[in-house]
Amino acid sequence: MVDLMQAIRKPVLQGLRGGGSGVRLTAAEPAGRLVLRAAEVDVAALSKSLGVKLPVKPKTSAAAKGRLAFWIGPDEWLVIDEKGEGLMAAAAASETVHSAVDVSHRNTAIIVSGPQAAEVLNSACPQDLSLKVFPVGAVSRTVLGKIEVIVYRMDQDTFRVECWRSFAGYAFGLLAEAAEEAAA
Repeated sequence: MVDLMQAIRKPVLQGLRGGGSGVRLTAAEPAGRLVLRAAEVDVAALSKSLGVKLPVKPKTSAAAKGRLAFWIGPDEWLVIDEKGEGLMAAAAASETVHSAVDVSHRNTAIIVSGPQAAEVLNSACPQDLSLKVFPVGAVSRTVLGKIEVIVYRMDQDTFRVECWRSFAGYAFGLLAEAAEEAAA
């Protein structure tokens, strides 16, 4: 009988830290992620099944029981489970017509925190991330340098930057360089 090996994926940003006196960069913990598309009529059933209310307004998010739901389009959400569990099964249990794609291994996240977090992000992101325009809980698909990202404002001085793992080194390096310049 053949012994099968199972590859265990190492988090792409494992052990990386960056920043300076006004901002810290850390890799977010691994999480389960689901890109979900559904018609408006199915949102309530999916929300109930997923255990987090899917937001229906632009730039909004919702959180419940270790799950985050980000509005990223009129019929599209990114749902994150911090424990990495059960998103596909929960979506299927809704018994609705929808599209669900597990992107847990495609995406990763960088936490940008500190009083200069918005300034550091804005060094490579054209979107206005001021607290007045981009309040706590706001989320948006935008660009960071040359890559597409999803930026989520966790609190006044903390952002979660979701990106594809293949671009994570680029994103982290870009933010680390901006953090060094902000500290100077």
